[in-house]
Amino acid sequence: MKIALACGGTGGHIFPGVATGEALRARGHEVTLWLAGKEGESEAIRSWKGAAITVTAEGLPSRPSPKMIHALWRLWRASRRCETLMSRDPPDAVLAMGSFASIGPVRAALRRGIPTVLHESNVIPGRANRLFYRKASAVAAVFEESRFHLRNRHIELTGMPLRRDLARAAAEGTPFREPDAPFTVLIAGGSRGAHRLNELAIAAIPLAARRISLRVLHLTGAADEAAARAAYARAGVAHEVHAFSHDMAALYRAADLVVCRAGASTCAELLAFGLPALLVPYPHAVRGHQLENARAMERLRAADLVEERDLESEWLAQYIVGVAHAPERRARMRAAALSRARLDAAEALAALVEQVVHESRR
Repeated sequence: MKIALACGGTGGHIFPGVATGEALRARGHEVTLWLAGKEGESEAIRSWKGAAITVTAEGLPSRPSPKMIHALWRLWRASRRCETLMSRDPPDAVLAMGSFASIGPVRAALRRGIPTVLHESNVIPGRANRLFYRKASAVAAVFEESRFHLRNRHIELTGMPLRRDLARAAAEGTPFREPDAPFTVLIAGGSRGAHRLNELAIAAIPLAARRISLRVLHLTGAADEAAARAAYARAGVAHEVHAFSHDMAALYRAADLVVCRAGASTCAELLAFGLPALLVPYPHAVRGHQLENARAMERLRAADLVEERDLESEWLAQYIVGVAHAPERRARMRAAALSRARLDAAEALAALVEQVVHESRR
């Protein structure tokens, strides 16, 4: 089969797309990535060995503004360009991972009667998937709760495809911990950091370290890296501070507890590694999607949830100490997470694409 895989935009769409593309190629299919020309895309697909097409597109602003007219024009032009490309070399199916980058390819596919599969990684669907889910051949979701928002006749829970290195590391299980090893907390605010979460952690970790043997791994983003490193050094706390990391698997395998945002990829990775977590959703996420992701994780009993507006450094310190002193609680959270992990998500999504194409040919 020839599969067009629309996964441009951010790493949260590209990395799962590449993972699924690799699974499809391993099954013998020809896969072409469709990108949107956003900065950083070429770096994100560096490991991709297949073909890639760039059709420049632009996301819509969150509020009405003069920029919206320009963005709509760019999306219309992208859609026309995608139709032209697909008329010359039609794929057997389009798999779209969400975001504005998928609007042109999906609209073109639907207009040409090409089977289309949408992947939704959050509980609350993004605008692109809300636009097309009724007409799509099938929808793949990560969270059970997405069924209430995506009322397609064919919806399957495939999970979130993980990068190959993360899936491999998660499958290896938790490494052995020495009984007297320090309790290790990973603080991660996302690829660009999270200033308020960083501030709270920098204040809380030294307080917690007065009561327990503690080590902190902190991904701060570039702006807060120096301040965090200096604060932990002054407090005498064992620490590793990085602006960002290309080896999240090593950090996850070293952590006993994670304090982080609630993006879809992060939630899937926490499940895969069976990591107890305190989720602090990004408060300005579109349609509050991180909050809904965190609530879904809390319902699974795989994570705890606190909104940023309610988080204080003293409370965070007490929370960390309490979790450190409750190994049975951590074990329950780990078991709950692993029970819902999908290390085969890329394979499941690839199989769904195959199924949709087979059904369209009957």
